[in-house]
Amino acid sequence: MGSFLNDIEWRVAPQPVDYAAALTDMEARAQAVAGGSARELAWLLEHPPVYTAGTSADPAELINPRFPVIDAGRGGRYTYHGPGQRIGYLVLDLNKRGRDVRRFVHGLEGWVIDALGVIGIEAFRAPGRIGIWTLDQGREAKIGAIGVRVKKWVTMHGFSVNLYPDLSHFGGIVPCGLAEFPVTSARSLGKPTDFATFDAALALSAETFLETVSS
Repeated sequence: MGSFLNDIEWRVAPQPVDYAAALTDMEARAQAVAGGSARELAWLLEHPPVYTAGTSADPAELINPRFPVIDAGRGGRYTYHGPGQRIGYLVLDLNKRGRDVRRFVHGLEGWVIDALGVIGIEAFRAPGRIGIWTLDQGREAKIGAIGVRVKKWVTMHGFSVNLYPDLSHFGGIVPCGLAEFPVTSARSLGKPTDFATFDAALALSAETFLETVSS
């Protein structure tokens, strides 16, 4: 990954990380990055089952809180995280990357779409709908979510991609407030589901992502 590794710590968690603990760690890292005392971070991990509420979360969209519900502090509505889902948290300093949040989100979407393409999944953006989409038996379905927070021009949170989660777990919420669209996964589409393969796909396009958000 060339300069990506020189500039940014690439961390892969070997075991699931508690969501609240990850949030605390990420916020501390963002504060350190803002203060110039830590490197930027790309953190790939997995969470135990949890529902997270963004700043636009509507309580009516929490249908069955069978898992813990945590205020995430990011933008967006309710999201599910759990085993079989690859989470990517990005702590990047936009002070040195043009201070363009819209470009950052667009670049993040493009990075996930590129990585999914490497494992054989044709994914795309959908106008007016946040997230990463693909076709499942001819119907648009959500395979990834995007949610970010920016404080002092340092980013937090990032993306989640459904590799092989239990899709029934999404039934406790209206995912991202979009009741009319289903969720899908790499497993449902018959594509590779292991973390190592997807992480390698992310690494392949990491430099392109960084160039996009830094140009």
